[in-house]
Amino acid sequence: MAKLQGFQFWRRTLEGARFVVAPMVDQSELAWRLLSRRHGAQLCYTPMLHAQVFVRDANYRRDNLYNEVCEEDRPLITQFCANDPEVFLQAALLAQDYCDAIDLNLGCPQMIAKRGHYGVFLQDEWELLEKMVRLANEKLSVPITCKIRVFTEVEKTVRYAQMLERAGCQLLTVHGRTKDQKGAMTGIASWEHIKAVRKSVNIPVFANGNIQHLSDVERCIQETGVQGVMSAEGNLHNPALFEGCSPPVWEMAEEYLEVVKQHPPCTLSYVRAHLFKLWHHTLQIHQDLREELAKVKNLQGLADVSKQLRLRCQEEISRGKEEKEDSSLPLPHWICQPYVRPAPKETVANGNGQGSEVKKPLCQKRALEDSDGAADMLSKNKQKKRSRNPNKNFCPEHKPKYIKCEQCGNPKGSKCVFNLCRGCCKKKAYREVADCPSHGLRFKTKAEKKKAEEDERREDVSREEVSQVEVSSTTESRNSSSPQSPPGSGPELQQRS
Repeated sequence: MAKLQGFQFWRRTLEGARFVVAPMVDQSELAWRLLSRRHGAQLCYTPMLHAQVFVRDANYRRDNLYNEVCEEDRPLITQFCANDPEVFLQAALLAQDYCDAIDLNLGCPQMIAKRGHYGVFLQDEWELLEKMVRLANEKLSVPITCKIRVFTEVEKTVRYAQMLERAGCQLLTVHGRTKDQKGAMTGIASWEHIKAVRKSVNIPVFANGNIQHLSDVERCIQETGVQGVMSAEGNLHNPALFEGCSPPVWEMAEEYLEVVKQHPPCTLSYVRAHLFKLWHHTLQIHQDLREELAKVKNLQGLADVSKQLRLRCQEEISRGKEEKEDSSLPLPHWICQPYVRPAPKETVANGNGQGSEVKKPLCQKRALEDSDGAADMLSKNKQKKRSRNPNKNFCPEHKPKYIKCEQCGNPKGSKCVFNLCRGCCKKKAYREVADCPSHGLRFKTKAEKKKAEEDERREDVSREEVSQVEVSSTTESRNSSSPQSPPGSGPELQQRS
């Protein structure tokens, strides 16, 4: 059967999916995908998998994909990060029988992606990306899709999308933020960029960014013309987002824990992270249980803490304590609702994608410190450091300026013989069999020691061989020099006489 492409692939294989759960590292695992599907999600992605590790490590393949095969969990797209066409193809070939499509991650903006040279940090290498997508499209039995971030210029973003389409991309997810819009500078996603891409390509497009409620989904589809909408953080805080409802947190938490028990094994850190997201607003009030949730060591312990949070919330409800603890929350803290990051200090161009729900933060995080390092504006971690050292200055201008590593840009070792950071130094020292006392690397010393031990062992063996030869020769010489009794003499002759 011929491989389906473009809109045929979206309509038949993906069943015209409009509500999509994003690929999230350590967060979009099987249990969470099943929970999201129960509450309206029509398509899910696996967490981002590292193609090179997937190829070489059978345990990684088993734990992250093969063991998570489930009939309820379809349609499913497996996402990889990669920067080598052959490695990406090998990983995709190993995964294609367990999913409905393979996605290439071109949108991850985190530092680990920069160090590994993948994700959004490949968006300027169009020749490489075209080769990767084209090769995968030719060799795979399932379609190849891509998830990208936008450039600042709309025209460049459009050309980027068209290049991927020509290479063989059958579905494109566009995150309407740039490479630099992350962390405190996340800002508002530009639906104008997404709309321009949708008009310029002839393949299905999913939009990502600014999705906190079902109304955002409907408005995004109407304004941009995309085929579907992807949610990440909105889904983590409210897995029932695509149903258009906001249930009590404990209902989602208990249902999730039940799914985890039905589909073991599930890494404990994943479950803990999901509970922290679900109970985010409540844990701002009940700090003691926040500490407890961070300390428990097993699934039952996590369930017990979640139960305590439920009982405290229900006690508040029974007392008629309906007033909001945080005036910025539109709903009581025990109701599933989005968390909106504080807006960046500089306004980001946002097109028509901004709405009242997005522009106004619903829950403010602690303020970032000002340049003068005022104590009341420091993070909790820095306040603890200041309590231990009152003279410590957190002003960025007074921080020491580190010399960067020549290869990766991380701070280099101050006394490194290669002028590199420890990671790069270790690789170079290993290749060249050299020492770096600054980083405690002793490859040359160990090699010389090993060689000396081998030489000493060879000398011992040769000495033993020489001594054995000498002993044998001595024995032979003694035997040859001892006088032999003449015939007719000896005890027999004496007895005769």
